Amino acid sequence: MDETSSHVFGLARVLVVDDEFPARKLLAAMLTEAGVQCRVTACGEEALRVLATEPVDAMLTDLNMPGISGMELLTRVRSRYPSLAFLMVTGEDDVRMGIKAMQGGAEDYLVKPLQIDSVLASLKRALEKKRLQQEVENYHRRLEEMVRERTLRLESALRQTERSYEDTLKALGAAIDLRDSQTAGHSQRVALYSRRIAREVCSTEHELQTITWGAWLHDIGKLATPDAILLKPGPLTEEEWVIMRNHAQIGYDLIKRIPFLADAAEIILTHHERCDGSGYPQGLKGVEIPLGARIFAVADTLDAMTSDRPYRPARSFEEAQEEIRRGSGIRYDLEVAKVFLRIELESWKGIRLLAATS
Repeated sequence: MDETSSHVFGLARVLVVDDEFPARKLLAAMLTEAGVQCRVTACGEEALRVLATEPVDAMLTDLNMPGISGMELLTRVRSRYPSLAFLMVTGEDDVRMGIKAMQGGAEDYLVKPLQIDSVLASLKRALEKKRLQQEVENYHRRLEEMVRERTLRLESALRQTERSYEDTLKALGAAIDLRDSQTAGHSQRVALYSRRIAREVCSTEHELQTITWGAWLHDIGKLATPDAILLKPGPLTEEEWVIMRNHAQIGYDLIKRIPFLADAAEIILTHHERCDGSGYPQGLKGVEIPLGARIFAVADTLDAMTSDRPYRPARSFEEAQEEIRRGSGIRYDLEVAKVFLRIELESWKGIRLLAATS
């Protein structure tokens, strides 16, 4: 036996299964003489008991045996011990049976009378094949673990990035509100109101997030509006109204450059459009207006009516609900208004309280 064979067989544990005593003893003797660790059993039932209690690397099994046949034993072994090398042994020189055994998962098919050189060569190939398969499986397993670990790291990094984005966007919303003390907390509240409505009509998390951020940043263009106009206590002139209304376009131009907010930018551009075409900047009607902007229109009215203003105290949620009911299908999208009206008033009051305490 050469050095390579010694390396292959030195640690290999082989089980010989044959109901004929002389055949199994002879094969075991040849394998032992060649330096192979060998164990013998007389039937398939005994072989399965050995496999359940002892480590085995390869099996040489006779095809025709009483009780569990070689083919049946092959089927059981393959399903339970996929890393075990299996060689079928028979006295029938039948190519079809050999093919059937190989198709069933046997590594090779040996015909009696056995020649030790042929047996060792076949056993060596079978063990090497299983070793390579195990290395591939181990590699795939390590690769999957690496992918899983890196995926978790990436997801963690993305969550941190998203939190950073959220903190930045919330700070922008707060900055918008700070420019006009009359609307303190408005951006947060309309974002929460819009999200509550959107939960009933949106099918994806992306749509929900887009509407939330569009509502939160709807007035970001006002950061470019002069204080003299934005904070003017009296009515605006026509020229001042032109400047004021331009905040929708300014906000859109600013936000559309940020890839993950591109869809939200459409809401910023159209948040003053009205279903009857009376809004600006494009005078869109009905479904021409993005769904997020149609949702925002209801949320905006709800917050405007239930918030204190210098020229009037806050109205009740019941009054706001009735106003939206009256404007349904005219100023407000009919389906969005229906969704809003289905939601309990206590839910809206709870959202306002949450915004006040967060």
